[in-house]
Amino acid sequence: MSWTFSRDAIRAFRFVRCDFDAQSGIARLVYAFDDGPELTETITLPGAPFKLEGARAAAAQRALRLLHLLAGVSYYKAAVPAEIRIEGEPIDQATALLLESFYLNGLGEFAYRNELHLHDRIRFPHGASTTPAAPALGLPEHALVAIGGGKDSLVSIEALRNAGIDQTVTWIGGSQLIKACAERTGLPTLNLGRALAPELFEFNRQGAWNGHIPVTGVNSAIMLFAAIVLGADQVVFSNERSASYGSLIPGTGEVNHQWSKGWAWEQALAAHVRSHVAADLKYYSLLRPLSELAVARLFAKTDHYDAHFSSCNRNFHLLGERPANRWCGVCPKCHFVFLALAPFMSKPRLVGIFGRNLLDDPAQTAGYDALLEYQDHKPFECVGEGRESRAAMAALAERPEWREDALVERFAREIRPQLDAHDLQVEPLLVPDDEHNLPPALWDLLRAHLAA
Repeated sequence: MSWTFSRDAIRAFRFVRCDFDAQSGIARLVYAFDDGPELTETITLPGAPFKLEGARAAAAQRALRLLHLLAGVSYYKAAVPAEIRIEGEPIDQATALLLESFYLNGLGEFAYRNELHLHDRIRFPHGASTTPAAPALGLPEHALVAIGGGKDSLVSIEALRNAGIDQTVTWIGGSQLIKACAERTGLPTLNLGRALAPELFEFNRQGAWNGHIPVTGVNSAIMLFAAIVLGADQVVFSNERSASYGSLIPGTGEVNHQWSKGWAWEQALAAHVRSHVAADLKYYSLLRPLSELAVARLFAKTDHYDAHFSSCNRNFHLLGERPANRWCGVCPKCHFVFLALAPFMSKPRLVGIFGRNLLDDPAQTAGYDALLEYQDHKPFECVGEGRESRAAMAALAERPEWREDALVERFAREIRPQLDAHDLQVEPLLVPDDEHNLPPALWDLLRAHLAA
């Protein structure tokens, strides 16, 4: 029976089934639209065969189910039908509410760009109001730490190393740039595989809705599943506090590109994992207490990764990367990382990392105006708050080596006079917050390190 993807005619999105073959280390996540073909995503854990028994096997199945439900966002968005079907055992009310928040908020930018209204569409059917609390598994004390190739995860890795926490540097997908950065740490590494259903790319050619998904939430679920299978009691990300703040769009309100990196999602997922997967499995962002400027200051303390790291998103693409230059120099990430590091690095070192001085290029004016939230809104990118960019620029305007550069000079002349000088201080932005999910013993060990 032939089936053609017709976006506007699709009525239902189906979560069909998920399974894990412990002999091969391959998990399969199966979805479908209406009575169309099965869409099978695969997740591959290296190190098979695995031995899973008893409570650990049951927890792995619960973690896999959660992954199946969260990863479905990549497929659901192709047609955003009004009916969602979950085949097999029904989920409870708490899981349904978690998923509705994830899909609705995580697809916020997608909906805004495609002029879609999802509030009345996203309803996850559920059975019982609650399920029995998940048990503790006695997981070994070990951290799977996500690495993305940028400065943030490297700051977390070095902080955990300082604290004496056993860790495995973990990434998802085939990026050679991330692999080289991970190997530079000198720590054990873990490369998890993720292959999307190939039909999705064909659906895109046939007119599927497309756009940003909350990929950090999906990657978190992949690593939580891996932690149960491999035996680790914590999954660590490196999302700082500015990830909780979105772009303020006139007439629309706040739209957060980084929603699944934010504090609200971290809290919700961590609590759900403790109650529904394993009581002793911890999920947290080590950098949550910090601003982007505080992270930049910590990163600048060592040059060990200068020739290896890159936060430039133009290097990372679903179907491969273009690593000839680690920094494109024109995207919002390049703009922001250059500006955030500038107050804490020597100018020759920073220009050496990027290959040029981005702040002395008038062609970059519009990009920096967006970061400053001056006549524009914050870019749909993983960048710091406008107040951080304004404070960093104000600091550079006071320094002889920077103040004559085109964009710094323009800031001092045109923008700074419109701002309150009290709001341009860097120092208050370097103080760690108490709003975080770090285990108390680890926070006690790291508090002084993160504030230094």
